[in-house]
Amino acid sequence: MASSICGGNLASVFAPRRLGSCRRLLLKPGEGSLERRRFLVPRASASSSSSSSPSFVETKPPSPPPPPPPESTMDKEKLGSNQTVLACPICYEPLTCTGNMVLSVDSTSGSTLECGTCKKTYVGNETHFDLTAASGTKEYGEPMALSTELFRTPLVSYLYERGWRQSFSVWGGFPGPEKEFELTKGFLRPVLGGNIIDASCGSGLFSRLFAKSGLFSLVIALDYSENMLKQCYEFIQEEENFPKENLALVRADISRLPFASSSIDAVHAGAALHCWPSPSTAVAEISRVLRPGGVFVATTYLLDGPFALFPLLRPLRQNISQISGSHIFLSEDELEDLCRTCGLIGFKYVRNERFVMISASRPR
Repeated sequence: MASSICGGNLASVFAPRRLGSCRRLLLKPGEGSLERRRFLVPRASASSSSSSSPSFVETKPPSPPPPPPPESTMDKEKLGSNQTVLACPICYEPLTCTGNMVLSVDSTSGSTLECGTCKKTYVGNETHFDLTAASGTKEYGEPMALSTELFRTPLVSYLYERGWRQSFSVWGGFPGPEKEFELTKGFLRPVLGGNIIDASCGSGLFSRLFAKSGLFSLVIALDYSENMLKQCYEFIQEEENFPKENLALVRADISRLPFASSSIDAVHAGAALHCWPSPSTAVAEISRVLRPGGVFVATTYLLDGPFALFPLLRPLRQNISQISGSHIFLSEDELEDLCRTCGLIGFKYVRNERFVMISASRPR
């Protein structure tokens, strides 16, 4: 049953204010262009949700996430387990490293990972590990969906944080990286201190925020685009005193994640769910790698409201998906159904215009 929450340090982002008989959450004056924030109450039943429009309520923000623990008190067992999360994308057996490698940005170049079962070897290049199933092929190649190939181009990779991502706030109601990060921390509060995958990370906008926050023992920036990962690496090198020791860059297919089952505490996918050729396959993989109690957080956009009145929208989105490889979601119910059928529970969401952030977790 879907519900909505005020996640993380929302007190610093949104403040409640009454509007007539309907109560909504608004930004404080001067806090940017985000005008409206809707928090829907849990639906009591399928019949009640379909027969009446949802209510609006004021909610009391929870206390902010606790500060990260000092490095001297970091759980050593957790740090050790981070070195065994990588698995062969072919057989899902653990990968072993030649030498005493610790997963980090600086340890990738020249390092070698080997699968003891299928004997395949994966060699790290200057910027990242290539852990796709086709890694190492010389003659064979396969094109991906149009939406996937678009983000592999050098031009889009270069432009992504230089105007592309910023445009989401204009047409989609995305609050902006800083406020999205605050909301995300609220959803991830149960697993702070663990490891996290930033899936389809692009040029690493949120991967870098996760790493600098110190709230996670290991951050894995994962994308299929080599050029996006190279751009992420360049941003890291340009930033002084960046904590490279708890961040690793990995190229992988979202539909075949190179991680051991039940080895990951959290998966974040910012503005990516609609770009995946098969969201159900991807979310099923995310469910597989999450530990019991692990949390999945994602953002995307919805074409509901007046868009739903367009009579050809549903068949048209099928054609768009077939041609481009991207997906259009029409309601929160679709996203809840997607998570539920892929083995995730406790679905929650927050909305602003077309923007939606969802969260679900793997059962304990």
